[in-house]
Amino acid sequence: MRNSLAVTAPPASAPPDGPVIAGPRRHRDDRRVAWLFLLPVLTGFAVFYLYPTARGVWYSLTDYSLLNTPSYVGADNYAKLVTDAQFWKSLRITGYYVLVNIGSQTLLALGVATLMHRLTRSVVLRATLLLPWLVPNVTVGLLWMWLLDANLGFVNHLLTAAGLSSRGFLTSPDLAMPSIALINTWAYTGYTALLLYAGMLQIPPHLYESAALDGAGEFRMFRMITLPLLRPILALVLVVSLIGSFQIFDTVAVTEKVVPVGATRVIYFYIYQQAFTYFHMGYAAAVAMALVLILGVLTAVQMWLLRASRSDLT
Repeated sequence: MRNSLAVTAPPASAPPDGPVIAGPRRHRDDRRVAWLFLLPVLTGFAVFYLYPTARGVWYSLTDYSLLNTPSYVGADNYAKLVTDAQFWKSLRITGYYVLVNIGSQTLLALGVATLMHRLTRSVVLRATLLLPWLVPNVTVGLLWMWLLDANLGFVNHLLTAAGLSSRGFLTSPDLAMPSIALINTWAYTGYTALLLYAGMLQIPPHLYESAALDGAGEFRMFRMITLPLLRPILALVLVVSLIGSFQIFDTVAVTEKVVPVGATRVIYFYIYQQAFTYFHMGYAAAVAMALVLILGVLTAVQMWLLRASRSDLT
């Protein structure tokens, strides 16, 4: 009689006793897919940035004037630029504009952002602050040119009603550039305030609560908590504002008919005049390349001074 308790062999597919050690997993290489998705952006960057930059560098070394074939002149345009009094004057005017615009814009934006952060977070208020930034710069220039008119302007009407004498804000050599700087401050303060407000939202609320329990006032909390932790965002805002301020053109072009000659000739307007009024395209390209170098140096210094890559928020 066959033994019914005979042990049968395990099936061939059964796993052996003991832990199973898996072999090395093969990771899929997604670099080709990533480059495929980046291709449209890289193509646009090459077509609209790299190629125009290369052409600009080439034109800066030629005597191109839109009326003749460019011929290579080497560094003659740059040598002329060093001794060009109008270039240095336009650079000084631009620097003055940048100081007034960035200083007033940043201080006002910090105040508005702090008030929103500490008092109210109304969506309607945020949308209202953004409205001046959405208005085209040409429209802003025309609007304020009428408001600041010496005879019919609403601002001078208020001054006269208050017993003060009217002022030619855009017709005075001393007031024209500060007026344009404050016009653009009005236009961009709301946008800058929203950027700073977004940075303030990243600061942990418990830091303010702890400081309030220790008896710190709002000003001290702003100085000891908000400003240090806002440094990376503030650095970004200042760099963007610096580059944008050096590129001021629309407001100057709109008000150029009423301001004294040369009082508001910023560097961008000077490049425009050299290129499209006097047809000195080669020299205009050299001035543009000099502006790129100046902005690169100022941006690097600004990022280093503000320690933009480091944050006190840990």
